[in-house]
Amino acid sequence: MSSSRLEAPLTAFARAVRVTDERLFVELTDGREISAPLTWYPRLRHARPQERANWELVGRGDGIHWPALDEDISVEGLLAGRKSGESKQSFETWLTTRAQRRG
Repeated sequence: MSSSRLEAPLTAFARAVRVTDERLFVELTDGREISAPLTWYPRLRHARPQERANWELVGRGDGIHWPALDEDISVEGLLAGRKSGESKQSFETWLTTRAQRRG
């Protein structure tokens, strides 16, 4: 017997976001709070607290965007347990560019 995965429509959306030094917490509109380790999202892990706190919701809360970090995380991805898909080379380029802007 084979089964195929059915894509269910997203029924819960992000309402609030909190980022600590270790975890990303997202409060959903259905009352749940989900979290993921920052090791999954290197840009958030390397961000300053004020950059982590500067987020905005995408659409109805389908995702979260951090403008200063050029980071986007979808609620669907969080619920599925997906880590950042950014390549090591892309992340290293971002780190280098970030250091040059600071320096």
